Amino acid sequence: MLGRPKTPEQYVDLVEQALFEIEDLRLAAEYDMDSMGAATEFLADLEHDVRKLRQAMADGSYRFGKENLPFVNVVQNQDERILPFKQLLLKINETHIKGLDVDES
Repeated sequence: MLGRPKTPEQYVDLVEQALFEIEDLRLAAEYDMDSMGAATEFLADLEHDVRKLRQAMADGSYRFGKENLPFVNVVQNQDERILPFKQLLLKINETHIKGLDVDES
């Protein structure tokens, strides 16, 4: 997906995909601490923040905003070799700030 999601369902799917990727990376890091150990330092906070976002979506308290989501500072400082789904997380944040990509026509 190149652009922002067009529907709330697509946005939720992005967040759920991010949670899957976080879990997958956490398991890989636990399995191979020598080469992936750097990932474990920020993954717990990242997972907490993304789960909190997903919960807000589920309970109806989520609101689009003008500020970055809490996890963005951590994500921006990571190399894509450590965080291979960095662009997915940045797309979630972009959608949070700019809203869904709905046609205005």
